[in-house]
Amino acid sequence: MNAPTEDKDLPLREDIRLLGRLLGDTLRAQEGDAAFDIVEGIRQSAIRFRRDQDADARRELEAALDDLSSDQSIQVVRAFSYFSHLANIAEDQHHIRRSRAHRIAGSKPRQGSLARALEQARAAGFEPTTIMRFFDEALVCPVLTAHPTEVQRRSTFSSQMAIARLLDERSRIALTPEELSANNEDLRRAVLTLWQTRMLRRAKLSVTDEIVNGLSYYDYTFLTELPRLYGMLEDELGALGLTRTDLASGPVELPCFLRIGSWIGGDRDGNPFVTAEVLKSALRLQSMRALGFYLDEVHQLGSELPIAEGLVEVSPELTALAARSPDNSPHRAGEPYRRALTGIYARLAATAEALDQFESERAPLGSAPAYTAAGELAGELDVLHRSLGNHGSGLLARGRLRRLRRAVAVFGFHLASLDLRQNSDVHERTVAELLSAAGACADYRALDEEARIALLVEELATARPLASAFIAYSEETTSELAILRSARELQGRYGLAALENVVISKNDAVSDILEVALLLKEAGLLRQAGELMDANIVPLFETIADLQRCPAIMDRLLALPLYRKLLKARGMVQEVMLGYSDSNKDGGFLTSGWELYRAEIALVEVFRKHGVRLRLFHGRGGSVGRGGGPSFDAILAQPGGAVQGQIRITEQGEVIASKYSNPEVGRRNLEILAAATLEATLLAQPAAAPRPEYLAAMAELSQLAYRAYRHLVYETPGFERYFWESTVISEIAELNIGSRPASRKQSAAIADLRAIPWVFSWAQCRLMLPGWYGFGAAARSWLEARGDAGLAMLREMHRDWPFFRTLLSNMDMVLAKSDIAIASRYADLVKDAALRDAIFPRIRAEWQASIDMLLAITGRQELLQDNPLLKRSIRNRFPYLDPLNHLQIELLQRHRSGEGSERVRRGIHLCINGIAAGLRNSG
Repeated sequence: MNAPTEDKDLPLREDIRLLGRLLGDTLRAQEGDAAFDIVEGIRQSAIRFRRDQDADARRELEAALDDLSSDQSIQVVRAFSYFSHLANIAEDQHHIRRSRAHRIAGSKPRQGSLARALEQARAAGFEPTTIMRFFDEALVCPVLTAHPTEVQRRSTFSSQMAIARLLDERSRIALTPEELSANNEDLRRAVLTLWQTRMLRRAKLSVTDEIVNGLSYYDYTFLTELPRLYGMLEDELGALGLTRTDLASGPVELPCFLRIGSWIGGDRDGNPFVTAEVLKSALRLQSMRALGFYLDEVHQLGSELPIAEGLVEVSPELTALAARSPDNSPHRAGEPYRRALTGIYARLAATAEALDQFESERAPLGSAPAYTAAGELAGELDVLHRSLGNHGSGLLARGRLRRLRRAVAVFGFHLASLDLRQNSDVHERTVAELLSAAGACADYRALDEEARIALLVEELATARPLASAFIAYSEETTSELAILRSARELQGRYGLAALENVVISKNDAVSDILEVALLLKEAGLLRQAGELMDANIVPLFETIADLQRCPAIMDRLLALPLYRKLLKARGMVQEVMLGYSDSNKDGGFLTSGWELYRAEIALVEVFRKHGVRLRLFHGRGGSVGRGGGPSFDAILAQPGGAVQGQIRITEQGEVIASKYSNPEVGRRNLEILAAATLEATLLAQPAAAPRPEYLAAMAELSQLAYRAYRHLVYETPGFERYFWESTVISEIAELNIGSRPASRKQSAAIADLRAIPWVFSWAQCRLMLPGWYGFGAAARSWLEARGDAGLAMLREMHRDWPFFRTLLSNMDMVLAKSDIAIASRYADLVKDAALRDAIFPRIRAEWQASIDMLLAITGRQELLQDNPLLKRSIRNRFPYLDPLNHLQIELLQRHRSGEGSERVRRGIHLCINGIAAGLRNSG
């Protein structure tokens, strides 16, 4: 008789039931039985509406919602919103539980693990020297951004983390009855705290608030788990025999190829609140976080290394280091490691005071000189490491000391490299004013592109500055110069790695890049006629037109002898950033993905021709409509040669929280990025390049999809009005979720709207339009002209071409999260019935066509057939998410009719929060 099959999802269902019960008990206790009954009744009605989607179920739900007072509405919204948050916690913990079970069982390494990537590289015949060379030259860098898509407050987030820890405790150890009772009480207490915590911010976030929020993820994950991941990887390499023998003893330690970057505090594009003072504050706060961590770790290390002189023979350099310590306690006279560490602690405390006016929590035992650079601290920790190895205590060196040494190497005194970003229009105006004031060119902006290039090259070749302390410049120019001069100052304080990249938004010409080079020269970041340049210049190509032009722009740029001279100062590496968000809003999902792919293919050839190394920086958002989706698949779907061991990727909004708030999950996500980069670099085969007929088919599909998307969004009369009335875009603009405005200009035009609230709005009304619109019309038209042979080709492309397969997989996820019945209720918010009837049926038809075409090409019977995890997630969470949409619609109707009070407005914002949590990608 066969053993019963293990129900792997049973613990998840039990956790969801447990948390749901605790939330229900809290609701009863705090708001009364009547409130509980109302919530339960609405949940049941919403389930019937979702299941049957008939008129009776809809009327029943609408009647229940119509009867709610403003206070009752808020109670219902909070209940369903918090259930979404609790379901997220249960799912995350289940993923951790399954991952641990996989490792405990000793199963083969999973896809996305470095162990598997290394095994595959070895199996493919790569020599150890080749694999080690990859790590020597690699750069993998997730870059945190503060785009306004993260709707949670840190206070609610802290309560959720407490709940996650308690669930984890229940799953990892067998609890005694007393311990289980205590755990249950702690859970009830945490849920009660969550219920009594305000969901919404009462004040708009400042840039400093965003900086502080971003720094919390270093506490949760990066400072501890990144060093741990390096250690695991080095051990994997050792186990596979992949170590070099160019050191006197012991395996080599990997270079710091995996690092964290940030835009928070340096991104000025459309954000007037990022100033020179904010930039200085950002680096100071980052530095304080790094130094505070080092101080704590050195203190802890002191208690772990009470090694006595008479029992081991320490190295002379360790003896000398201990002798320099201000620690004169007789209790530690014979403990050289502890004395050395008290000396290191004293120097760190002095460094914190000198760099950041930061006073250490524990006073040092005496005075000591501050470190001039992080390398000095690393050198003294290396002394401890070598001495321990010399007297047979290498095992002690592999614990906290190993992780601390790696942390110092990765994070330095700056914590993360902070990018500067500004719009090319601002750079153009700044350069024009400088040239005019200096008498070099009266009207720079009137010059054509070739004349601009010639003038800028001439100015870059001279040592003469343009700016003068005796000229009063405009506020904008003064601010730009102040930012760049502050960057130079901060590099001197925290090291060159503190500010390595200057990103140019809306880059559409060679002169845009040369203008930034000229501004770097004015700030002292480019010196000696280009022999020294202390920052990378990174053009960002965002729109469809920009993506189409970028290969020619880079070809022209790299042909300039002066610019090649600048690149030589940066190791002949040029970074190019590709924007997923604006290209999607500009041309739709399919065309955006295709033009990004085409641009990468062309850039690879251009850079190969010029002998320059290409590093791509992918500006991806959280949602598929902004380039989101599984990172591993996205990296492997890049065209051959596009991932040359180096990649940077933005991590935005709620994606940061979902990936990096839990240390175990965070380490796994960092590992996935590194593993994918290794596989895409070493294992991408030339034979896997797409066939010419695939490229031709994709080009035609893109044209058809572009036409359908543009016809709806930009060419349909009244579409802007339809969008503003059928979504919560107006209400999103009022939310205190970011420091930047929703639109670039005071305009209702879609062209002026930022891509983030554009996608956010469509997600809220459950259409997810930016993630699929145009595909159905394109595929249907293409197949009508080709019949069965065309379908066979598209199926072949799906099977054999990672790019196409990933594109359809992401669309599958988006369509599964959409709900046309709920979207129809949002369409009813449009006052003009004729406008509504002209647009929504088109959207509905294209939604159905996209699903039909997707299933036909993939050969599947239903959405998410190959993604049981997401399918399960939707099944568990959407019955609790749907009521939020229905209630949001009811509140919007009240608000827009003029009947809405402040509590109605608050209810709408609470719905936005809960729906974003339930969908797990708000923008």
